[in-house]
Amino acid sequence: MANNIPAQAIVQNLKDAGCDSKTIKQFFILEEEGKVQEQLKLLNFHRNQLLDRVHREEKRIDCLDYLVYQIRKGKSTI
Repeated sequence: MANNIPAQAIVQNLKDAGCDSKTIKQFFILEEEGKVQEQLKLLNFHRNQLLDRVHREEKRIDCLDYLVYQIRKGKSTI
């Protein structure tokens, strides 16, 4: 198992990170095959998806902040 981490702890960590059951299953298939680099690629792919989501949400927050700024400055065209 990955660095002697119990399987249950790995499953919980993957679930906490938002991985679906397909990703978790694939992670353990790669584990059984000894494909550590492929496991890392899988985790990195999921991480990048999460980061993309964060960036999309940050852009939405920026839009709201700009609207609040405009309203406070009395320049709203609403």
